[in-house]
Amino acid sequence: MNIHLNLRADSQPRLRSGFTLVELLVVIAIIGVLVGLLLPAVQAAREAARRMSCGNNTKQLGLAIHNYHSTFNQLPMHGGGTWVNGAAIGSNRSNRMDLSIWVGLTPFFEQQALWEQIRSPLGAYPAMGPETSDGNYQPWITELASLRCPSDPGQGQPSFGRTNYAACLGDSVHYMDQGPLGIVSDTTTTLSNLGSHASEANAACRGAFVSHRSTRFRDVTDGLANTIFVGEITTDLGDNDIRTIAAVGNDSGSESVREEPDHCVHDGLADPARPRFWLAGAATLAPAEHGRGFRWASSGAAFSGFNTILSPNRELCFGGANASSHGVAPASSRHPGGAHVLMGDGSIKFITDTIIGGDVHHENVWSGGTGESAPGSQSPYGLWGALGTRASGEVVSGDF
Repeated sequence: MNIHLNLRADSQPRLRSGFTLVELLVVIAIIGVLVGLLLPAVQAAREAARRMSCGNNTKQLGLAIHNYHSTFNQLPMHGGGTWVNGAAIGSNRSNRMDLSIWVGLTPFFEQQALWEQIRSPLGAYPAMGPETSDGNYQPWITELASLRCPSDPGQGQPSFGRTNYAACLGDSVHYMDQGPLGIVSDTTTTLSNLGSHASEANAACRGAFVSHRSTRFRDVTDGLANTIFVGEITTDLGDNDIRTIAAVGNDSGSESVREEPDHCVHDGLADPARPRFWLAGAATLAPAEHGRGFRWASSGAAFSGFNTILSPNRELCFGGANASSHGVAPASSRHPGGAHVLMGDGSIKFITDTIIGGDVHHENVWSGGTGESAPGSQSPYGLWGALGTRASGEVVSGDF
């Protein structure tokens, strides 16, 4: 018997095309895992690039300071500018000696055109500009790229032109806002008791920069390589961050901040559940006016000054209700783990949050201090405090 097989074309096995649903889900899951592994590395690389750019900005500012000193044989004054004795506050007849070091340095970091506007009368404004609170004066609200760190997202109102870099004012809050002239720019209309103010400033104002006084490289007897000139600060975002808006101590009428640098945290103003933020309702400076780094042109401590009392990225704690008041004003940044500083020799250091900082409960050095707080004492705040003083006679050995 013959058997004939009739194989039809459509009886052949068919080859599959595409993927099954399971296969697609597996591929998607693998891609998701790879992206999850890669994304932190990409973000870290981007932050490393931003941090390098920030360090380069700091380096350029250091070159500007050295070129300024080479030209004028002194450092730019913190709290310089013009003064008309007895002029009403808000009259804008002068800038009330409230200019930061950055104003005088503008022609030395590629802002010659802006400097020409400031130094010459502009419209109804006086030479060297009006009070730095005048938001209608264009130079004061100009954002300068050289003064901004790429890691800091702060921008726009209610700030004027922001700055991420501040002058080092030493390791004491006493007279850090006044210096030898005793000016408190929003309350005092005349200069008086200059001898007494000078004595107070001589004892306490130990940084490379002193409010309302010129300093020179020769004043830095501890050595330029051992003395901080400029530090990084992060600007306020309006989120009650303890680094960017100052709390006002519960006993602000006294010198509590001078006597206990961590006064605001000690008094329970920080949120226990979120210790990087102040409690809702805690007394702070008005965020709309006094945010950290909000006015590049102003010498107010909250705007363009810092001290080496509390380590980087610690809290702002002031003894008065405005940005020009004295207070503990640490360096800070959006970089993980620390902040850049510029040393007097032009070198850039990244100071970690864990730098040796001494006793944060120790009273500052000032004219009325005793023991380790007496005038001429070494800094009570360890290596960090020693780096912030220009002539305290402390030896800094090794790298930091």
